[in-house]
Amino acid sequence: MKIAIAGTGYVGLSNAVLLAQHNEVWAVDIIPEKVEMLSRRKSPVQDKELEEYLTQKNLNLRAVTDGALAYKNADFIIVSTPTNYDPEKNYFDTSSVESVIEQALGINRSAYIVIKSTVPVGFTERMQKKYASSHILFSPEFLREGRALYDNLYPSRIIAGVYKDDEEALHKAKQFIGLLVQGARKKEIDTLIMEPTEAEAVKLFANTYLALRVAYFNEMDTYAEVRGLNTEQIIKGVCLDPRIGSHYNNPSFGYGGYCLPKDTKQLLANYDHVPNNIIGAIVEANRTRKDFIADQILRKLRFKEKSRAGQKCTVGVYRLTMKAHSDNFRQSSIQGIMKRLKAKGVEIIVYEPSLKEETFFGSCVEKDLQKFKDKCELIISNRKEKELEDVMDKVYTRDLFMTD
Repeated sequence: MKIAIAGTGYVGLSNAVLLAQHNEVWAVDIIPEKVEMLSRRKSPVQDKELEEYLTQKNLNLRAVTDGALAYKNADFIIVSTPTNYDPEKNYFDTSSVESVIEQALGINRSAYIVIKSTVPVGFTERMQKKYASSHILFSPEFLREGRALYDNLYPSRIIAGVYKDDEEALHKAKQFIGLLVQGARKKEIDTLIMEPTEAEAVKLFANTYLALRVAYFNEMDTYAEVRGLNTEQIIKGVCLDPRIGSHYNNPSFGYGGYCLPKDTKQLLANYDHVPNNIIGAIVEANRTRKDFIADQILRKLRFKEKSRAGQKCTVGVYRLTMKAHSDNFRQSSIQGIMKRLKAKGVEIIVYEPSLKEETFFGSCVEKDLQKFKDKCELIISNRKEKELEDVMDKVYTRDLFMTD
């Protein structure tokens, strides 16, 4: 089959590589540099399995900037362009998704469009009505940054959103699921077919639950910090209960990244006129955690400055990325801490090797790690790294288990 994929981020590229094992795949992106990298079989995102497959596998994959060329005669058109929460509208900005749908239908109305981008509940149904087309489906992704292809090769489940009374659309949804199963390595895969609005809800509720886990263990850590208790021992004791388990339990500066911040806020927006307490609390808990972490850092900073007879101390921000083995800065929790510290007049130096710029939002970027260590009296790091082991006496982190 010919499959076109709009967007070559984690979701789009991992699906492109997965499907290109057995199909003709055209990956579309508006950024020429990303297309050029893919043409040389180089991954524009940091992902071990993606890098291996692009260089080692015989993939029928072509990258282009011309959507019209890719969408023409395609059997399926997958939309995986980014969406983000717009705080002014209190809603997802889905303009990139709508733009692709409009262009694709204008070029190839017989193709089935599968939305992989995260969207508000009810979006797919609105698109079907707006464009008078039943050829628009929704299939949520459950991928981790840095392990996106792995999660497609070994999926927890595959879900397709389609109205079951439309026999042709139902057949196409099953066919699409079959293509994903064909490319996967996992043998036994749970597959579900439900209405598009239900599938959209699954995505938002799944990510919001993960955010709840992060927020819960962060608040446990806050309690232990304030009361002078050992967080690690408490977490180990709690998580030995098999009903709770030991996943998503490592304290941090707050949840961040592409998905959790925007998806929790979007779900809360979808709760308009629906009674709730927990969903709103999850969003608020993340803000409270960042406030607490910033206050803790300020206390340590004042102690250091007092011990140095009032001399101002420089704070180093070690890595801006959301987590280890990721190249994503978007909504990373450490940036939230950084903004709070800068608002208090704290001088900050950033160490982020992937940055080409000399400054980041008014703070100097030091690209030499040793110079960065020498310049900073206090270093904040959302996650521990081996290259900080020699200066751990001046590192502030809440990472207890060295996991994400």
